[in-house]
Amino acid sequence: MLYIPQGSINQIISQLKDKNYDVCKLDTFILRFIGSPQSGWINMGTTFNTKADFLYKLTTAKAALQNVTLIPGETTDIFLNQLAKNLHLDREKLQEAFEKYAPIKEGVFVPDTYKIPIGISEDELITLLLKLSLQKMRAMSIKIFGSYSQKKWFHYVSIASIIQKESANNKEMPIVSSVIHNRLKKRMKLQMDGTLNYGKYSHLKVTPKRIRNDLSIYNTYIHSGVPVTPICNVSTEAIKAAIFPARTNYLYFMKSKNGTHDFTCNYSTHLRNIRRATK
Repeated sequence: MLYIPQGSINQIISQLKDKNYDVCKLDTFILRFIGSPQSGWINMGTTFNTKADFLYKLTTAKAALQNVTLIPGETTDIFLNQLAKNLHLDREKLQEAFEKYAPIKEGVFVPDTYKIPIGISEDELITLLLKLSLQKMRAMSIKIFGSYSQKKWFHYVSIASIIQKESANNKEMPIVSSVIHNRLKKRMKLQMDGTLNYGKYSHLKVTPKRIRNDLSIYNTYIHSGVPVTPICNVSTEAIKAAIFPARTNYLYFMKSKNGTHDFTCNYSTHLRNIRRATK
């Protein structure tokens, strides 16, 4: 597998030379007659009969791609498991690469369907996914705020990750966000089950025992404020909701029997909603 960046033929030849391929300036003229190489990952094979054969393959080779989808709300731990299984990669090496390159330990991937070249290494894959994701995040931040601050951005991603775990649908997200912001203003603990669906616990039901015994930074029943690290990877809708919450006085919400949530401003009504939902 060979990665060809976007750019002129001169730049491509220069990069190939840096990677110790036997190319020179003369080859730029040959490529202009043969055709320009496509950018991205390409499968060049392992044998070349002549220099001309190599240059021809450079312009015609295609990469075998496989789609990998990261769904909103999924944790990086589960996503790395998915990558290892679907692409036949080493899980430990993926983890090592992630810890080496990621600015924080969660919430750095943008949920999307990625076209991944078969044969890519663990290090190259993590570098590629982080580059694409962080570029999108930076662009979104600049569009909303006019600038990008990693600390400020990932504070909102942390809020967005709670919204992502707690909301029944995109329509609810700004309302759930308002509950979070309202509770923070009143210095109330968030006390939200979704914050305990972090890492390997992404799909496990949160029980009273977990709430009592989990002493991690993600337990918002015992720790005040928003966890300093996001709980999961989040959608654009969740980030927008975190930044632009609905204007409400809600402080509580409870899942109803139809799967959506009942929101309320006072605790007595919240208790009635709980009794109604658990009958």
